[in-house]
Amino acid sequence: MSSSTSKLFAGALGVTGGLAALRFLAGQIAKQGVKVIMTDPYSENLAELLSATKRTGVQTILETNLRAQRAQVLKRPLGSPRRFLDFDGLMFVSAHLDREALPHTIPVDVTTTIGPRSKRPLTVGTPLFISGMAYKKALSARAKYALALGSRLAGTVSNTGEGPFLPKERELADRLIVQYPRLPLHRTLDMLAQADALEIQLGQGASAGGAQVPFPHLVFPELPPVRASSDLPKVVRFLKQAGGGVPVGVKFSFTNNLEREIDLCLEAEVDFLALEGAKAGTVAAPPILLDDFGLPTIMGLCRAVEHLKTRGVYGQVSLIVSGGFFSPGQCLKALALGANAIYLGTMPLYAMSHTQTTKSIPWEPPTQLVVDGGKQSRRFNWKLGAKHLANYLISCTEEIKEGVRALGKHALHEVDLTDLVALDEVTSQVTGVPLAYAKRTVRALVPSRG
Repeated sequence: MSSSTSKLFAGALGVTGGLAALRFLAGQIAKQGVKVIMTDPYSENLAELLSATKRTGVQTILETNLRAQRAQVLKRPLGSPRRFLDFDGLMFVSAHLDREALPHTIPVDVTTTIGPRSKRPLTVGTPLFISGMAYKKALSARAKYALALGSRLAGTVSNTGEGPFLPKERELADRLIVQYPRLPLHRTLDMLAQADALEIQLGQGASAGGAQVPFPHLVFPELPPVRASSDLPKVVRFLKQAGGGVPVGVKFSFTNNLEREIDLCLEAEVDFLALEGAKAGTVAAPPILLDDFGLPTIMGLCRAVEHLKTRGVYGQVSLIVSGGFFSPGQCLKALALGANAIYLGTMPLYAMSHTQTTKSIPWEPPTQLVVDGGKQSRRFNWKLGAKHLANYLISCTEEIKEGVRALGKHALHEVDLTDLVALDEVTSQVTGVPLAYAKRTVRALVPSRG
């Protein structure tokens, strides 16, 4: 046997022996571990974690330790993990014999108009909008560029959020909603004149109406603030003039005072409402605001639509909803219930990050790629992110069209709650959609006597 062959044989033998030893060692550790778990008293047994975590949940234990580490308000990113009442309790009614489903070659009109009674309504080719996510307060400049360019490529509209203004964001976005915070941050008349719509931010689903002004030195005292309901009409009039007639709306979270707050907005003559449910996400908010404030989106949506109809302005004052929309099916259900458009926040962040998340994980969370000051934010390729975001929005829009075709309809505005059934009594009561199991007409088959 040659020297090289002998070395190869010895090496293979060594590896085999090492694997056998490793397998034996692992087996011994496993046996000893199982024995300890099966014989130690419960108070000393690691198995108590099974009971404890089942009772409180892993996330609760984790957040308890984070609170114990720092005597500070905990800030949790990307929304609440709670399972609120949502759109999963609804199903669409398929078209078969009573009406014919449309083939995929038939075009479907999903054109969406916001503020139809304004001088310059905002019209786009999809009901899916990018929600307000602020530069500096939340996202990096690169992330904002990706959102703006992605919205242009997908034929939709983006939103500045409540942070400082980015001129390049305006340059990249075809349509841009400029958000106007309660205390105006870095907002100028020139910037307001560049908006395709103006949105007064009074609150959001993930952090209720919590305090603002993270950058006091950027507050423009010459612009009118919204500190009380009495300020709203004046600010709306100011923005309609500053924006040259573009739609002016108000954003806040769904609450049990919803109808009263809508009335105050209608008295101020707003063109649209942007209302957000309790499952909305944000860069970081106290868990108490994420988990325990507001209303589920589906509940607030149905109440808002009903109230707008009662006031006789449904279809004139547009309704954009957000908070917990993760699929095209959920979006189409909300549109069927009466929303005019959907704001998406969390999902666009996931979509534009796509394979670039490997730059962060496993050592850092993916959010470090897009948040302002994130450890990997400088490595984010915003042009590639814009492409992936556009792909996602186009895909979702095309899927919504497929849903409309499956209902046998030619346009999104033809879809309504008569196309839905509810799977449970609570969802039925909240939405006014009939129960799927309530209608049971059985015809007995009687044999002919000839």
